[in-house]
Amino acid sequence: MSGTRTSTTARAVTAGAVMLAWIALLWLLEGIDTATGHSLDTYGVSPREPAELADIVPAAFLHSGWEHVASNSVPLLVLGFIAALGGLRRFAAVVLVVIVTSGLGVWLTAPPHTVTLGASGVVFGLLGYLLVRGFVDRRPVDIVIGVAVAAVYGSLLWGVLPTQPGVSWQGHLFGLVGGVVAAFVLRRPRRPPEPHGYVTV
Repeated sequence: MSGTRTSTTARAVTAGAVMLAWIALLWLLEGIDTATGHSLDTYGVSPREPAELADIVPAAFLHSGWEHVASNSVPLLVLGFIAALGGLRRFAAVVLVVIVTSGLGVWLTAPPHTVTLGASGVVFGLLGYLLVRGFVDRRPVDIVIGVAVAAVYGSLLWGVLPTQPGVSWQGHLFGLVGGVVAAFVLRRPRRPPEPHGYVTV
């Protein structure tokens, strides 16, 4: 029992450290961007330009101002922490799938002459992942976690609709799709049923 408790605590500490470091990086990058006259904004994604495909990953770590990074920080911290409790390798794979799916969706469908950047695609991806993970893996604990996440952050799902000017609903929508895809692609292998014991006479 003590070994299990120690392992759970260690995973929680590691997940918390990773997410705090991630949030700190986002704020540091925004500080650099502000100090350099928003020079990092050039790494946002402009649609349907082949060279812009290289910016899909960095765009997920950059923001258009302090208010923007602040609005993403808390949900990213909370949802990322919960997802990272399942293991850092799987978490990193989920984030990669989400970033690529969200970024490609933006690149393909965003309006022309726009630049999209920000971690909100990752936020929506983690939300989608946590909502369906338990059902995909058939793990009751993760289903309960998904229901709790839906109760707290379910209202975010309205962000996939084109209702707010200047906000990339495309990044939100394709981030959510990426999270659901990641839950299926990275689902845990199911254990074979225990063999029944037979007694011969």
